[in-house]
Amino acid sequence: MTGQKQRLLVFIVAYNAERTIEDVLRRIPHALAETYHVEVLIIDDSSKDSTFERGHAVKHAEDLPFDLHVLYNPVNQGYGGNQKIGYHFAIEQCFDFVALVHGDGQYAPECLPELVKPLSDGDADAVFGSRMMARGAALRGGMPYYKFIGNKILSWFENRMLRTDLTEFHSGYRIYSVVALRKIPFHLNTNVFHFDTEIIIQFVFAGLRIRELPIPTYYGDEICHVDGLKYAWDVVKAVLVSRAQELSLLYDRKFDCRPAEIENAHYEIKRGYRSPHTEALARVSQGARVLDLGCAGGYMGALLRQERGAVVTGVDMFPLGDDIELDGFIDHDLNANTLPVEVTDFDSVLMLDVIEHLLSPEDFIDMLRQSSAASPDTRLIVSTGNVSFVLTRFLHLFGQFNYGKRGILDITHTRLFTFATLRRLFEQAGFDVTETIGIPVPFPLAFGDNGVSKGLLWINQALIRLWKTMFSYQIFFVVQARPTLETLLGTAYEHSDIRARAVDKVQSKSA
Repeated sequence: MTGQKQRLLVFIVAYNAERTIEDVLRRIPHALAETYHVEVLIIDDSSKDSTFERGHAVKHAEDLPFDLHVLYNPVNQGYGGNQKIGYHFAIEQCFDFVALVHGDGQYAPECLPELVKPLSDGDADAVFGSRMMARGAALRGGMPYYKFIGNKILSWFENRMLRTDLTEFHSGYRIYSVVALRKIPFHLNTNVFHFDTEIIIQFVFAGLRIRELPIPTYYGDEICHVDGLKYAWDVVKAVLVSRAQELSLLYDRKFDCRPAEIENAHYEIKRGYRSPHTEALARVSQGARVLDLGCAGGYMGALLRQERGAVVTGVDMFPLGDDIELDGFIDHDLNANTLPVEVTDFDSVLMLDVIEHLLSPEDFIDMLRQSSAASPDTRLIVSTGNVSFVLTRFLHLFGQFNYGKRGILDITHTRLFTFATLRRLFEQAGFDVTETIGIPVPFPLAFGDNGVSKGLLWINQALIRLWKTMFSYQIFFVVQARPTLETLLGTAYEHSDIRARAVDKVQSKSA
């Protein structure tokens, strides 16, 4: 920032810290004021001692080079709740960075210049002080061995689940970019100690940059207010819920913070394992004319052109993806209940993960039947989520029916289907279902293309063979329209006329 210092808020969370708060304040390096415009905020979270009074007394000290704000919560908000108030203060007052420091002196304020610098340089969105980066430093600094082991185990678990490589998840010494805080719903997080874990998950999901720097470890005679076992369980639950959300099994608004370009990645082509895309590709013949309804960026159509030499027309209300070309594209809302092209002009019509988004699938399928019945060779290739999938059934058993950002219970879905209800929809509209296939969970999307996902796919496909309606994640149908009554009547007239002429011809000869 040219000509103006960046604004840094040193935010001190304090609870029963009357013996240490003044020392923490005086240990904040005065040199920070040479680089940043620094203010200090203390929020006393309804302490039972004189923490507020001690902080307020220092406010009037002449040797403190920072503006000091001392606030008091009349009702205890908890460790996480207190942080929410401080971060809201930082956002409201338009600070650039906010540094979280504990009022008990456990984290050294002397490290602030080094911790803030990566943020100031634009190299990170958050900087965490880690006690685990230097081998053995935490134990030498007095960290109890059971806490050291617990920290290591929990951090290992969190790294595996979140696909991160942090040395420590449980340090309370953190500096955040206020711009980054604006991007995440931290206000929805817990008010207790695993707030620190939930905000890390939010940063990871939002694609924000976290950097760690080593800090010294200090354990004195301060009173620990954390129930270790409850804290560990809360951390594990938070991580598992966030992971389940990635798998579209649960939904929690506080973890709904992925940027659109990351969130929409699941609309890309799923190759290398059984999916609606691979099944559709196998059923489109070489050089076929294809209508891709709800083409979702046109990725499937581009693949069909490349590998089948198909002539593809896409229809969608959203534009094609970057660098995607089709033979034709029509900007059209399928919920308008009109078709901008004649279905009879195509050999195959794709509706991959489309029907669940329609406001009235019955009306739309009726319209398709009227359009396609005159062309008995036109096939409809359809996929949708299976709401009777085993995990959805299991969660429903416990009262969980959570819509989310994607998956079977995508919040944009207007209708849900089982194998039976989807078949009934088409058959009652005058279609014959010629193929019925169960699609497994797209494990490679969640776990990557590795042995774990391949093993899970194999198990899922074996279970589908045993009980398709229970273990299929998605439904895949190939359907063809039966002739309409108008078509049948017209055919009857045509053939009657032919036979009548033949009969008349025979009779004329015999006469």
